[in-house]
Formats: sequence, structure tokens, C-alpha cells
Amino acid sequence: MAQSSNPSKLSLSSNFTPKPLLKLHPNSSLPTKLKRRPSFKILSSLSPPPPPPNSKATTNKTVNLVSLLRAIPDWADRIQERGMQQNRALYNKEKWVHHRSSLRHLRHLLSSLQSRVILSLVPPVLAFTSVAVFIASYNTAADLHWLPGFFPVLRASSLSYQLTAPALALMLVFRTEASYSRFEEGRKAWTKVIAGTNDFARLVIAGVENSSDGSIKSALLHYIMAFPVALKCHVMYGSDIGRDLQNLLEEDDLVVVLNSKHRPRCIIEFISQTLKVLNLEESKRTMLESKVSCFHEGIGVCEQLMGIPIPLSYTRLTSRFLVLWHLTLPIILWDDCHWIVVPATFISAVSLFCIEEVGVLIEEPFPMLALDELCIVAQKNIKEAIATEKVIQARLNGKRKRQSYKHSPNSWPNTVNSKFS
Repeated sequence: MAQSSNPSKLSLSSNFTPKPLLKLHPNSSLPTKLKRRPSFKILSSLSPPPPPPNSKATTNKTVNLVSLLRAIPDWADRIQERGMQQNRALYNKEKWVHHRSSLRHLRHLLSSLQSRVILSLVPPVLAFTSVAVFIASYNTAADLHWLPGFFPVLRASSLSYQLTAPALALMLVFRTEASYSRFEEGRKAWTKVIAGTNDFARLVIAGVENSSDGSIKSALLHYIMAFPVALKCHVMYGSDIGRDLQNLLEEDDLVVVLNSKHRPRCIIEFISQTLKVLNLEESKRTMLESKVSCFHEGIGVCEQLMGIPIPLSYTRLTSRFLVLWHLTLPIILWDDCHWIVVPATFISAVSLFCIEEVGVLIEEPFPMLALDELCIVAQKNIKEAIATEKVIQARLNGKRKRQSYKHSPNSWPNTVNSKFS
């Protein structure tokens, strides 16, 4: 087979020319040192992770929210404590007429926003009313199928409330009754203290007749007047005993009283030491010293009422019962009332928590008593007795002289002698 003169030749070579990836110029050289040193960050498990950028803002918002939620309870507590430190006044004829006036119900209703009992209940009543609004809104959304089907309507039978309502009523009644018994015990204790003060001063005025004991007698009467004031400051928070006693005691005696740990017992010690200095018969001294026992009894009763409250378990149980009752009240009343559960919860919370609040307030009886007025009345009575002592003695001496003139030397009246003459 003959071949053509220009046969085609097969070549395994290609026209691809490889290009270098890095072109080096003839005058270029590789860098021997890095212009910028690499930095390495050491991570340790002990070092806290860096906070996210918005953590500080979130913390500030949380603090502001907590402060806002605490503002209302703090405001209510300030109002309550301010009311506890107010001076009470003793009733007279005009106040009793005003107290039993037929317009008292309207007057009490219009002054509701000025009542510290009602204002102190703003935090719990507002909280439970808000819970009722939330439950009513949720149940409405569930009824209108605005929520997925697995969200149930919050409702329950009212049988449990019908069974537990008498128990709650009895707990509130017993709580208030126990608090009132403490109030009554404190009132009786202070009645004995004031009566004992007046009786003690009367015996000193009538029993100390020696003119050489005039200054000591006056000091003893001032110590007696100072004891109720010292006891009042001992049982009431925020009292200024230095201001209250500065017009009753001398400066040196006042310093001793203020430096003592138990001011009423210090006053009693002044009284006891003064009785020993007086020139008295032993029988009179013993009788006067026996009157000091009513002061010790008053201190004991007042300190017992201040230091021993109603059993805390009973107070806590009543409070928990009320809270659980009002938290579940909108669920119980939903089927019957629907959105009326909001005003119903509000009225129930105001009514029941007011009863419980009154029991808590009168549990500490002394801020409820007019102790300042009682002390002032006792001081006025003793000062009046001191002022009228000399006047009464002068009048009695004059009557004695006039009576002696009407009798003859043989002790027969002059009218009788004139008949036999």
C-alpha cells in the first residue's frame, strides 16, 4: 500500500506553556523579617466571657422595673408608719357628739382616700385586681379562639369556695379578736399606771408634812410625774424622751436617765432613793414604797405586749389563706361572672384585707392609745393638787380656829352655856 508524499504526523506534545505562580523580579528579594509581629490571645476557662453588648442596658432596665414595683409598697409603708406616729387625742363631749353623728357614714366614705388603713392596702389590692384582669383577658381570648386549641379556659367549680369560706371568716374573726384583747390589755395597764401615779402623788402631798423636806418632796413629785412619760417613750418608737422630760427633771437627773439602758426603772430608782431620804415614819414610808409596785407591774405588762406578738404561725396562715383565696377567685367566678370577676375581686380584696389590716394594727396597742394626752392629764392633776394644797390647808386651819372660838373652855358650846347662865 503506497503512502502519500505528505503524510500527517502524530505528535504527543502540546502547546501548553506553564506560567509561574510567583513572578520574581530580578532585583526583588524575600523578606527576612515580618513587618508586623503576630499577636496571640490566651483563652482561659477561669476568665469570664466578655459580656454581650446589650447586657448593661438589660440590667438597667431590670433595676428600673424592680424599683418601680417597689415604689408603691414603700409609699404605702411610709403612710402607715406616719399614721402610727400620730398623737391620739382623748375624747370630750364635742368629739363624742361628732363621733355618733348620723352623718358619720357619709363622712367616713368621703374620707376613705385619707385612711391609712385603706392606703396601706393599695399594693395587695392592685396586685390581685391585675391578676383578675389578666385571667379575664386570657379566658376571653381562649373563648374567641384567638389562642391555639391546646390553651384551656381557666374555670373551676365554686364548691371548694363554699366549703372554705366559713373557715376564712372564722380565721379573720379570731385574728381580730386576739388583737383587740391585746389592745384592751394595754389600755387597762395604762389605766392602772395613770391611776397609780395620781394616787402616789396624793399620798406624798398629804403624807410629807415636814417643812425641811420641801425641796425633796417637790423632787419626788416630779419623779412621779416623769415615770409615765418615760414608760411612754419606752414602748413607742420615735419618741424623744429628752424633749419630753426636760420640763420635769433637773439637768443632772436628766443626764442620768438618758444614760441608763432602762429609763423607766431608772426613774423608779430615783423614787425609791428619795423615799429613803425623807423624814417619815416607818409605816408611812412602807405605804409609799408599796405604791411603786404598780409601776413595776405596768412595765412588765407593757414589755410583754411589745415583745410577744400573736403566734406568728396564725398570722402567716391567715395571710397565706387570703392570698390563695384571691389568686384563684377569678377562676372560680368566671363561669358566672365573666368580666365582672374584676370588680368582684377588687371588692373582696378591699373588704377582707381591711379586716386583716385592722387586726395587725391594733395588735401593737400603744400607738393606738392617747398616751401623750394621758401623761399630760396626769401632770396637770398633780400640779393642780400641789397648787391647791396650801389653799386647802389654810381654809381648814381657819375653820378650826373659828370652831374653837365657838366652844367655851369646858368644851361646851357657848350657846349651851348661855342657857344655864
